[in-house]
Amino acid sequence: MLRVAVCDDDEKALGETMAMLEDYNKIRLQADGYRSGKALLAAGKKYDILLLDIDMADMDGIETAKRIRETDRDVKLIYITNYSDYTIFAFAVHAFAYLLKPLKKEELYAQLDEACAYGFSRQEPELEFQAKEGIAHVKSTQILCFEYCERQVLLHTEKRVWHLKRKITEVAEEMEPYGFAMPHKSFVVNLYAVERIHGYELTLTDGRRIPLSQKKAVQFRGALNQYLAEERGMHSWKS
Repeated sequence: MLRVAVCDDDEKALGETMAMLEDYNKIRLQADGYRSGKALLAAGKKYDILLLDIDMADMDGIETAKRIRETDRDVKLIYITNYSDYTIFAFAVHAFAYLLKPLKKEELYAQLDEACAYGFSRQEPELEFQAKEGIAHVKSTQILCFEYCERQVLLHTEKRVWHLKRKITEVAEEMEPYGFAMPHKSFVVNLYAVERIHGYELTLTDGRRIPLSQKKAVQFRGALNQYLAEERGMHSWKS
């Protein structure tokens, strides 16, 4: 699964680019569209490719790219612009390529093909949490689940437990981009760690059993199915 974002404040151009991405069939894509750089930054999601309009109001593409590069050095930036002389600024944020408007499907596809040929760095992110025991630095796949218990959230890994002063709903929203979902109002589970579902109960890879509430069952199963489908697509592409 290739994760792509399109950021363009021109609604018509954004729609046309998204439609082109839907027709791209070399590899399975998951594409998100944004009408401003601020909206893209606020989403806080990781992407493999970013198609970024340079000439945008409020925050232009150059400034948006600089902000993104502060935390993400791996995403491939492809600028879309009306002005060819803007390309000199692209190198300041290590742009992969640029395309001139109006965007042509064959030119877009050629750049996507080239980006795929170069490959993508998929380093496992290390996350930081303020815990009772101090600052917790853990990789996303090391986390089994979060559990709300006695007005605090317990962060469970296979090796230890961290105590966080957080709301479980805030944790769920924060961890969703990393493949986590809520099977129950008191738990946020790493979909990577789900070994099986039996009725209204989950079993994680460490043997831990988590309740699956009837209220959240459909949504959770849908999130798990989507996650597994994306993983299958990613592995078939890598092979």
